[in-house]
Amino acid sequence: MEEMEEELKCPVCGSFYREPIILPCSHNLCQACARNILVQTPESESPQSRRASGSGVSDYDYLDLDKMSLYSEADSGYGSYGGFASAPTTPCQKSPNGVRVFPPAMPPPATHLSPALAPVPRNSCITCPQCHRSLILDDRGLRGFPKNRVLEGVIDRYQQSKAAALKCQLCEKVPKEATVMCEQCDVFYCDPCRLRCHPPRGPLAKHRLVPPAQGRVSRRLSPRKVSTCTDHELENHSMYCVQCKMPVCYQCLEEGKHSSHEVKALGAMWKLHKSQLSQALNGLSDRAKEAKEFLVQLRNMVQQIQENSVEFEACLVAQCDALIDALNRRKAQLLARVNKEHEHKLKVVRDQISHCTVKLRQTTGLMEYCLEVIKENDPSGFLQISDALIRRVHLTEDQWGKGTLTPRMTTDFDLSLDNSPLLQSIHQLDFVQMKVQPRNCDAIHFQNTKASSPVPATPILQLEECCTHNNSATLSWKQPPLSMVPAEGYILELDDGNGGQFREVYVGKETMCTVDGLHFNSTYNARVKAFNKTGVSQYSKTLVLQTSEVDIKKLLAVAWFAFDPGSAHSDIIFSNDNLTVTCSSYDDRVVLGKTGFSKGVHYWELTVDRYDNHPDPAFGVARMDVMKDVMLGKDDKAWAMYVDNNRSWFMHNNSHTNRTEGGITKGATIGVLLDLNRKTLTFFINDEQQGPIAFENVEGLFFPAVSLNRNVQVTLHTGLPVPDFYSSRASIA
Repeated sequence: MEEMEEELKCPVCGSFYREPIILPCSHNLCQACARNILVQTPESESPQSRRASGSGVSDYDYLDLDKMSLYSEADSGYGSYGGFASAPTTPCQKSPNGVRVFPPAMPPPATHLSPALAPVPRNSCITCPQCHRSLILDDRGLRGFPKNRVLEGVIDRYQQSKAAALKCQLCEKVPKEATVMCEQCDVFYCDPCRLRCHPPRGPLAKHRLVPPAQGRVSRRLSPRKVSTCTDHELENHSMYCVQCKMPVCYQCLEEGKHSSHEVKALGAMWKLHKSQLSQALNGLSDRAKEAKEFLVQLRNMVQQIQENSVEFEACLVAQCDALIDALNRRKAQLLARVNKEHEHKLKVVRDQISHCTVKLRQTTGLMEYCLEVIKENDPSGFLQISDALIRRVHLTEDQWGKGTLTPRMTTDFDLSLDNSPLLQSIHQLDFVQMKVQPRNCDAIHFQNTKASSPVPATPILQLEECCTHNNSATLSWKQPPLSMVPAEGYILELDDGNGGQFREVYVGKETMCTVDGLHFNSTYNARVKAFNKTGVSQYSKTLVLQTSEVDIKKLLAVAWFAFDPGSAHSDIIFSNDNLTVTCSSYDDRVVLGKTGFSKGVHYWELTVDRYDNHPDPAFGVARMDVMKDVMLGKDDKAWAMYVDNNRSWFMHNNSHTNRTEGGITKGATIGVLLDLNRKTLTFFINDEQQGPIAFENVEGLFFPAVSLNRNVQVTLHTGLPVPDFYSSRASIA
């Protein structure tokens, strides 16, 4: 039950809930904490003024408060609250859960009422610290929110289970630990006192003995108060409104508040919702069981990877030492690649273990909390929170799908060393095969050769089918028409675009390959050779390839690209030939562009087609292995600007900087300028630069990137000139 503890703590004070109330968004707050985060609103936004103008339709009106009063620069837009609008600024306190609370600037007037019943300032509003929804209170103030008695009962049982052991009440000297309690006698007994004072015979044989913890709960739990209506405090809840999803009393029905709504018996709906929650928990329980087994599998994989790595390193060293001194110059390079593969495998598996452990802890805590809620016998209190719990259970179960319980890495090091070539070929010794396994796992293979059969003929490059597009190159080749020796595969090599050494870019059976991520405005040399079990052929003739140019004078990158469905998160939804994206999840998901940049100046724009509920989409660049299930910029593989309807921040490696006024709405245009000549990244909103240069000293291979949720839809525009003032500044420089 320890994992359930976070479910029982207030997000403001960080302690167990005291007199919890239920907000319309289904989240809970201590009644005292709710008073602490009240904010006074202008007269024009009060419920009375809204009803007078005909715009108000409910007792609680949600509003869009200025985020200046809700967010602080210290936490970059998350979880700050202001005091009353009329009060002077006062130092804030920070709760254990990270929520900042401003104490009231003026002391409350002297009154004999408790803090929970004391009147709240007129036109007060409250913002949920978990979902940030804001609402203006009506004349009832905090008394208009129902109390969560089910949560109080769960907390009471939890605290009792953590309390110290009960002592026997009949021991004459030092009391021993009690082992049973008699419900009829209402006395705790240790074993000797039970045999002496409460023998199991005669009239005492009919008494019911229970464990001490159960007896303490039954002793402390007095009959609960019957749930009363928040509008009619003298009336008990007796019915349930299906449309409003709340218990009601007969007086509410007589007043006609639910005249056109479907109303059902309270007891029937209580049993129905308990059944639904139980069924939802069955599915989640199966997922949790699978997750536990999956964690055991991952931990075993760590040990297996360690053992395989040690075994492979020993084999590799033994083979290299058998060669002459020329081979030793190569050995360090080969070991470095093996160690890199080793570290990569361990990092992937450990990251998945960490991610899965956190998710399992959250799932287990939710399950235990739901099981404790089901034990409650208060229909009204249960129905107040059952819908929200059922939704959370289904949502958590969905999060365990989509390949979450599939290993992202294999344990095998499928490697063997080619030690048959002659000593004069040692300088060409290298890994001759590299295949990409699922989840970007690179497995390295050495090719053993034999001299018993001929090698394949030299392949021929088909010039009419070879071409370049942007910074990609497509090459095609074939075997000579009269070749009698079959080839098992081909090795395609390119240089670095500057006349440097060749490197392998493809090994396989296909006779066509497209290489992405090349430098713009560069000249590459390409060649191909064939191999079989005997060995490799001679290289083909070298083909010279020229990638797309960049107009330096106009700083115009001629790169045209779209979003890449292959590397995007599975929740991303594509349309418009992969130029328009949105998301099916409420959480932020990442999608990358198809083209990577490592040289030159590049500019692209994104237009906001849809923007609902003030989300925080992020725009920028990222490495190919960036995390796809969090906001862009949360890890060290992305450089981004995230923006809402009022302001923006720059973020890299979860560090927020340079808050800048000015946000986005539907129809806004966000520009991204990646200047790899100067190693800078700059952002624009509606053709105006947003803040200073966002990031400097950026170098390497970058892909355009966006993170968004289901409340945002954007369209990509590429091949655009950079803003005029930047072009002028670049030409002057």
